[in-house]
Amino acid sequence: MIGTAYAKDEPVSDDLLFDLVNRRIISDPDLGARPLRITVKDGVVTVTGAVETEKLRKKVDKVVRKVKGVRDVDNQVVIRQ
Repeated sequence: MIGTAYAKDEPVSDDLLFDLVNRRIISDPDLGARPLRITVKDGVVTVTGAVETEKLRKKVDKVVRKVKGVRDVDNQVVIRQ
């Protein structure tokens, strides 16, 4: 995991989750160049923006869910026509 700076059983702050999710998306070769916006409230990560395919939209969800501390994902990413 990128930059884990918290105890295993300690809740993760929204600010730390934002940083971890943002780094994970930016470092992903398929998602890093996409204009995605991330917000976090009470461990729920909302992602907005646009991607070219449904596969990339699903990948956003998958990448975000892998970050420890994320309680849920509200994937509002749309597919560009």
